Amino acid sequence: MSVLVITGTGTEVGKTVATAAIAAAAVAAGRSVAVLKAAQTGVRPDEPGDAQEVARLAGPVTTAEVARYPEPLAPATAARRAGLPPVHPGEVAEAAAKLAAEHDLVLVEGAGGLLVRFDEEGGTLADAAALLRAPVLVVASAGLGTLNTTELTARELRARQLDFLGVVIGSWPDSPDLASRCNVADLPEVSGAPLLGALPVGAGSLVPADFRAAAPGWLAPRLDGVWDAQVFRERTAD
Repeated sequence: MSVLVITGTGTEVGKTVATAAIAAAAVAAGRSVAVLKAAQTGVRPDEPGDAQEVARLAGPVTTAEVARYPEPLAPATAARRAGLPPVHPGEVAEAAAKLAAEHDLVLVEGAGGLLVRFDEEGGTLADAAALLRAPVLVVASAGLGTLNTTELTARELRARQLDFLGVVIGSWPDSPDLASRCNVADLPEVSGAPLLGALPVGAGSLVPADFRAAAPGWLAPRLDGVWDAQVFRERTAD
């Protein structure tokens, strides 16, 4: 796995912090890592974006963006309103492939969910993943409503015959409610893919040294971590 595409079931599910954790665990395992933000929206040219936040938390990683737009909107809409060229899936794939030639692992972080439009032709992160023939990791929320959005994303990945690596819970609450506890068992069932980790709420607020030390404990071995889904499920069950 030299390229991993990371998407969310929607916005604000912890995708950037999960990307940082995966990067930190890979760096700790001795791998060279690059992080590519396919389309950064809602950030001015002089402000740090999601890729820079990943680097702040994860440590020595290469960062890159394909495009940046100032308004916090879907990339196609943000590009049109800013009068800037849209980003196309082929550009994302090309940038990721170049980084993959020089790094052990390239993490391609999308914007929002899998089918958020990049351009007026309807190009999406799913199209970039297909061009790269790269596996896709889905970051999901913990609580009520996540089963529906995760299953819809999983169905789309399979309809497109993309490699669905698994699901990571982007923010696990300190005091999980009944829905969250049940979802630990139900997410793999509805998605048809393994649960590969769970990040604690507030993980992105940790000082970077603590974040890097803890990251492998939030992720399964498939993501260079030591997290055990079965142990987690037993610990969170009623």
